[in-house]
Amino acid sequence: MSKDLFSLAGKTAAISGCTRGIGRDMAIALAEAGADVCLLQRNTDDLSVYNDIIALGRQCHIVSLDVNDQSSVRSCIKLVLEKFNNKLDILVNNAGITKRNPAVDFLEEDWDTVIQCDLKAVYTLSQAAGKHMVARKSGKIINTASLMSYQGGINVVAYAAAKGGVATLTKALANEWAQFNVNVNAIAPGYIATDMTAALRNDETRDRDILARIPAQRYGSPEDLKGPLVFLASQASNYVNGELLVVDGGWMGR
Repeated sequence: MSKDLFSLAGKTAAISGCTRGIGRDMAIALAEAGADVCLLQRNTDDLSVYNDIIALGRQCHIVSLDVNDQSSVRSCIKLVLEKFNNKLDILVNNAGITKRNPAVDFLEEDWDTVIQCDLKAVYTLSQAAGKHMVARKSGKIINTASLMSYQGGINVVAYAAAKGGVATLTKALANEWAQFNVNVNAIAPGYIATDMTAALRNDETRDRDILARIPAQRYGSPEDLKGPLVFLASQASNYVNGELLVVDGGWMGR
């Protein structure tokens, strides 16, 4: 098997939610595999990931994206295409947030914020990138789903609803676009040691219960997402469509 099967040399990629957590490692992984990368981030003054990618010898751009502002989301892919001379090969929809509260107390504005960021923005960016990729008959779209795409969770009703939507959105887009050589898939991370799971890891009871169910007996690290992402972004996954690749240390198999 040729190592070129997993190479992203000559490819262009855009990724949201890339300045911290799993998104940072994902962006670096794309560059390490050979892709030129466009970072979609709200704070365009943050050059930390940009500098890391430039240090790898890859081309890198930053495009402003505020996933909570639908006008920003709608204009984003056009700006990416301008940076890449009208060629986008890979889109990674990773930006996401959660709000924690019992469902009976969950605020409507929190619901709207989570659904906008975690689901509506994913669709809007995918739609714009998909139009470009379908016309070119080539492309890869990778969404970040979650264990909550399968399970309801506790006190994360909006997040669970959004990630359930991401799962079926991934399949729906794959059904339409696979015939055009556009692969749409998702990665469903388990419990990863990032800011998003800090509240759980700091809760002695929840932390103990979560670890007891993970066969790997540890939280995942952002680096654990690198390989799965490169696989789904590369030609190694050309016949993989509409799948959720679970990266969870065995949680779902327990």
